[in-house]
This record gives sequence, structure tokens and C-alpha cells, in this order.
Amino acid sequence: MSKVVDVVVPTVGESVTEIFEVRILKGVGEYVKEGEVMLEGDSDKASIEIVAPTTGQVTEVLVEEGEDFPIGSVIARVEEKAIPAAAPAVKQDTAPEASHSVQTEAAPSEAPVEAAKVAPAEVPVEAPKTVTPVGAETRVKMTPLRRTIARRLVEAQQTAAMLTTFNEADMTAIFALRKKYQDKFVDRHGTKLGFMSFFVKAVVDALQAFPAVNAEVDGDYIVYKNFYNIGVAVSGPKGLMVPVVRNADQLSFAEVELEIKRLAGLARNNKLKPQHFQDGTFTISNGGVFGSLLSTPILNPPQVGILGMHSIQKRPIALNDEVVIRPMMNLALSYDHRIIDGKEAVSFLVRVKELVENPERLLFDV
Repeated sequence: MSKVVDVVVPTVGESVTEIFEVRILKGVGEYVKEGEVMLEGDSDKASIEIVAPTTGQVTEVLVEEGEDFPIGSVIARVEEKAIPAAAPAVKQDTAPEASHSVQTEAAPSEAPVEAAKVAPAEVPVEAPKTVTPVGAETRVKMTPLRRTIARRLVEAQQTAAMLTTFNEADMTAIFALRKKYQDKFVDRHGTKLGFMSFFVKAVVDALQAFPAVNAEVDGDYIVYKNFYNIGVAVSGPKGLMVPVVRNADQLSFAEVELEIKRLAGLARNNKLKPQHFQDGTFTISNGGVFGSLLSTPILNPPQVGILGMHSIQKRPIALNDEVVIRPMMNLALSYDHRIIDGKEAVSFLVRVKELVENPERLLFDV
């Protein structure tokens, strides 16, 4: 007798407890190979693929399209068997048989019942004064990602003593450095030298100088992280996501740029997995790519710090007692005041500003 194997939703991360809006790719009667994707769903952070545990024929699908289900639940069953040469390729209807829902007709022996006269519907005397025009509203259910973002943003403001401090950075030196070395950088590494790698390296340096900004609160304890996993906001079809550049302190400028490029590509193709979001210690958000001049970024729990980058604008500043026009960027650091003092937060942001304005210090580690 052949063996029937359960298809179980795997554990995909410590914080992921539920899969949303399942999509069925293999229905009852279809054949699958071991490791082939049978169903897809969305978690709090990314899309999840659920694969066949064995080769055989799908005998049951225990969920409906669009349904939510918890981690560890059995959602399908596969009977182990060899795939025939001409396996059926059309997905069968998994809905219950029609006979189950047909109402029983009245027995012929029953006497006919005269239909009762129906009173005409009452007509309202006066139409409502305010009527919503047809098509004026569209009701759309939140995506799992949007629901998670909403929940976490509220959680961040309810659980942390969040404050924001501001500064600005003169981007002249970075512009000059990029102009001087851009072509050689592209020829050697196959990608452009952007702004983000400078900020990632500056943030790592500042985190090393002010370790509380790289920590988290655990009850009555402060947990200091001795590694530097920097979340970098990238845009995808489901909205803004924050995958993690791991061990950023050990990466070169080129390696940072290549990793961000890789993560952004995964986001655009909806291929980010839960592991891409785990273990971040600090986040960099770049509203400047959308034109934001100034904002107060919200913490990404359990992290206690987030840096907001903004659009670069040429404006007059005082430099050596003269008014000059420089490309300036506003910077914002939101932080958890429970473990980060104001002086520490301001000093952290000043450190980032100094390194961005003097990028040679990042290059030569001075």
C-alpha cells in the first residue's frame, strides 16, 4: 500500500506565526516532484513557498484560495507514487461535490401549498439627505505586508519612548569622489558607487562608537549587539521593505553596493524570503528617493535606532564666513530614549555627518 505524506507549513522564522492568502499551484489529482512548489502564501515579511515533501499525486488540499493558516498546520496530502508518462496537467476542482449542496425536493405525496400574497415593499416617504455616490468608495482588504506594517508602526510608538534628532550633511565631497572614481568603480565591480554605501559604512562606524544605538531592550536588560546587520529600505511591488545587509562592518564599499543591488532585485521580483529580514540591528531609510525633504522615521522594533536620509538640495550655507551654494541633505535619527540619552543620540548623528562630509576617513579608516 502506498504511503500518504502530509504537507506541513514549515517554520520560516522566529517572528513568523501565520501564512496569509494562500495560492494553490497544485490541486487534487495533479502530480508533483519532491521539492516542487505546491502552494504559495505571504508572511508578515515576504512570500513563502511550500514544497512537496515527496514525489507523487496530490490527494487532498485542505485550504481554500485566499485563506490564512498557522505555521505547522497540515494543508495538503501527497500519495507517494511514480509520475506516469502522461500525468494529468489540469488542476481539478477542489470544491465539494455539487450533490452535497442540493436541497431535497418535496415528496410527491405532499399536498401543494398556496403561495402567500406578498405585501408591496414600503416606499420611504423622504429620501435620505446625504447619499454616497455610486463608485465614490472602493473597499480593498489590506495586504499581509500592509497589515504587518500597520501593526508594527503602532507597536513601535506604544512600546518605545521615541524621539527624533536632526542634522544636515554637505554632500560635496561624496559627489566629487563619485565623479572621480565612478567609471573605474563600474569597470572593476560591475555596479555604480551610490550614496548608500557611504551611509552604511558611516553608520557602522558610529554604532561602534555608540553601542547603545546598536542594542535592544529585553525586559529589564539591555542587549548590546556585537555585530552590525544594517536594514536598508528598498522598494518592491508590495511596498517598501527593509532587508538586511549582514555583517556590514566586514564588507567593502563595493560589497555593500552589490549586496544592496542584489536585495533590491529580489524585492522587485517578489523573491525576498523571511531570512532576508532577520537579525537586523539598525535601519537606514531613504525617503529622499521619493522626494522627501524631512521626516521623522519610525523605529523598526526591536531596534532602537533608525536613520532617515532625505533628498539632496542645493542651498546657501555659511562656510568660512562666506555664503556658498552646496548640495545638502537633511538627516534624522529616531531613537528609543529608554536606553539612548539625548547627548548620545546627537553625538551619533554628528559622527555620521562628519564621516559623510569627510568620506576619506571611511576609506582609510581614520
